[in-house]
Formats: sequence, C-alpha cells, structure tokens
Amino acid sequence: DSHEKVAVEILDREAIIKAGMGGLEAVSKGGEDVEPRLITLKYTGRGSGEKLGLVGKAVTFDTGGISIKPSAGMHEMKMDMSGGAAVLEAVNAIAELDLALDIVAVLPSTENMPSGTALKPGDIITQLNGKTVEVTNTDAEGRLILADALVHCVREGADRLVDLATLTGAVLIGLGSTYAALISNDDELATEVAAAATRSGELAWRLGLALGATNLALLGIGLSAAHPRRATNWNLLFALLSFIVYYNLINVSQAWIAGGRVGMGASLLALHGTALALALALIAWRDHATVWRLLPRRRAG
Repeated sequence: DSHEKVAVEILDREAIIKAGMGGLEAVSKGGEDVEPRLITLKYTGRGSGEKLGLVGKAVTFDTGGISIKPSAGMHEMKMDMSGGAAVLEAVNAIAELDLALDIVAVLPSTENMPSGTALKPGDIITQLNGKTVEVTNTDAEGRLILADALVHCVREGADRLVDLATLTGAVLIGLGSTYAALISNDDELATEVAAAATRSGELAWRLGLALGATNLALLGIGLSAAHPRRATNWNLLFALLSFIVYYNLINVSQAWIAGGRVGMGASLLALHGTALALALALIAWRDHATVWRLLPRRRAG
C-alpha cells in the first residue's frame, strides 16, 4: 500500500495449477502444508523505453526434495529465497525513487520438501509454455520454477529479462563468495548489469556462453553428465533460454554463504534500472534492514 505506482498480483496453488505452471506446481507437491505463490509486481513509472523484467527465485526452504540434501548445512537453505528478496527490494527502492521506467517483477515462491506426494526423479511435467521436462534430480527445483516465472514475465510484457537466484553451488567453486556469476545472451545488457554491479559493490563476474552448444543442452545431452560440477551454469542458462526463445536474458547466480549477503543483488538491479542513481545503496541500507541482513559489502578497487 505504500507505493501507488506498484500493483501486486498473487496467485495461490489453485490459480497456479489453472494457469498451467507445471514447474511451480510440481515443486510444491511435498505436502499439504506447502503453499506455493506466484507473486507479480508491476511498477509503472511511465518510462519511454523497454519494459524491464526481473525474476527472483524465492524457495523459502529447500531440502532438495526426494533427492534430499546432506544434513550438514541444510539449516541454511532458508536462504534459498535470496533472489526473490533482492528483486522485491529493488522494486521497492525504485518506487521510492519514483524513477521513470516500467518494470514487471515475478517471484515464484514455494518450499521444496520430501513426502509421499512429492515430485520424484523420473517424473515428467509440463511447464507454462507447453514444454515437457523430465526431472532427474528434484534438487534442481530452481530452474523448474524459474522456467514458469520467465514465461509469465514475458507474457506480462517484459522486453528484457534479468533473473537472480541462488541457483547452483558451482558458483562458489568457480568464483568463491565475492562474486556472483553473470551469464547472458545479450552483450549490451550484460555490460550494463556488470557496470551496475561494480558501482553498487555487489560484484559480478561474467562467464562465457558458447551459444553453438545450445542444441546439445536442449536435446538433453548433458555437458556435465559425467562430471556434475562442470558446465552447470551453461546448461542452466541454455535450458532457461529454451523457454523464452528470442528474448534477451541475463542470469545472476548468487553465491550465498553462512553469515553472507541475503539481499545481494537489490542495489545491482536498482542501479541497472536507473543507470545514474548513485545514492541507491545508501537508501537501501537506511530503510530496508529487515531484508538486508548483510555483511559490509566489498567495494571494487
């Protein structure tokens, strides 16, 4: 209610199923107490340019489902909503600054729990755009809910997409805890987001994307099948791109660690949207401490 330029729509389980969001529905099948939500926020600043789409993964607790995670460290999986928190906070900050741009933000939210009714390895589901997916590991739930969210975001009018997610532990292996992984099929968009990352202190490192290998990934020829820790992010982006063919997409994979930056990405996204709003990080720190339980952020240089 605090921002008259922000409209919010929330779909419950029944509406999610009716809409055909098979990925979000499937991940949420781990018990009658698991209540999924598809949250859409639209900020209308009457901008004259393209409409920016923001998508944030918001898994409020991730056990891995039937493909359950090791018990050590599982208590940290309440932080698997960090992408959604950052997107929500970015929209809030942009609205407070009353910026002249239009945004549609989508947060697919659920828990990923094991039970007798939960999604199983080998299940085949149908996503929002009609594409079928065979699930081989229920702990890869992020891409299932993001696939539906990306399609929904495009249908709501987004011209360019930025998705933010704690999507793969391979980021920590490749980049440590300082940088998020930035992967895109749009060089111009990637440059803009990388610049915003540097200015906000929420650093991102761009990884290469060999688009010629896309067909291999989409045909299910796993580039990382024999070595699960290899090429995880590339396979992931190829898969997500298959749901929104011809759209420009950038993925920022957060590397969350214990005691780390829950809201990482909020300043990055908001600065990308404004280009010149250099004071945004200070505003976010002052007004939104409930979401920003952060350690001091490392500044470039």
